[in-house]
Amino acid sequence: MSMDLNFWKYKENTAHNHETVYQTACCDGEIMEVLEILPIDDILKKVTNTFSDWTIQDGGKDFEKKGHGAFQIFTTSQIVRFDCYGMQGDDMNTLIDILLDFGCPLYDPQISTRFDSGTDR
Repeated sequence: MSMDLNFWKYKENTAHNHETVYQTACCDGEIMEVLEILPIDDILKKVTNTFSDWTIQDGGKDFEKKGHGAFQIFTTSQIVRFDCYGMQGDDMNTLIDILLDFGCPLYDPQISTRFDSGTDR
C-alpha cells in the first residue's frame, strides 16, 4: 500500500484551503502566498539522522529498509511530501512527529483531513 503524507505551515491571518494547497503546492510544486518558507535543510537533516539505519539514496531523498518499506521525499521551499510505500505505521508516525517539531501538521489527502490539533482557522 502506498500513501503520501503532506506538510506545510500557513502564514498568520491567511485563509486556509487545505485541498487547494495540497493540489497547488504539494502536487504541482507551485509557491503559494499563504504559506511560510520552511527550514527544508534542517528538516531533511533530521529525517536523515532519524532514519540513518535505512538505505538512503538520491542525495537523501529516497529511503528504504527491508521489512519497513520505503519513502521518497519531495520538497519545495514551502512544503514537504513523503511518498510512502509499504511502510509501517510507527515509521510514518515518526515522520509526522518530525514535521510537527517544525510546526507543520499532517495533511492526509486520502481522507482530505489536516491534523492540526484545532489550531487551524
